[in-house]
Amino acid sequence: MNEKAVIVSKDYDRIDGRNADQSDIKRLTLGVPMLEENKKMQIAAQIWKSDEEGKMILAQELPIHQIFDLMICLSRTLLYFKEAYRMPLLYDPEKPGVDRIGVQGGVLPVEVCVDNQNINEDIKTFAQSLNDLGELIGERERVLDRILEELELY
Repeated sequence: MNEKAVIVSKDYDRIDGRNADQSDIKRLTLGVPMLEENKKMQIAAQIWKSDEEGKMILAQELPIHQIFDLMICLSRTLLYFKEAYRMPLLYDPEKPGVDRIGVQGGVLPVEVCVDNQNINEDIKTFAQSLNDLGELIGERERVLDRILEELELY
């Protein structure tokens, strides 16, 4: 367990999406990074699992800016797929770019991965999966929206 954790969400296994009540992910923490590769960052998020003896072990760790970057990429992707049905392949092979988002003096490009040899099949499966996950995603979007609105008040 991270002795330098400042924030903890225990019992995450109870709400872990379609794995709820069956997940081996037990808690989320925010605190000082534990992995050497993240030591330059001041804060990281950790995902904890329990091993066979019930001891908490670090499963994953990401610096918080990478979590925001993933959320930006995911949010832009969700917006993209609300309109993608208008294109026969769900994307334009000549213009696979979804968006270029300015961050930290650079750009976070979001684009359809045309390097994927099976993109025409995989993008349909992906779009269907997003649709199937609508309830789980929608609830979390609403919660995040409410919290982001609260943040704007400060």
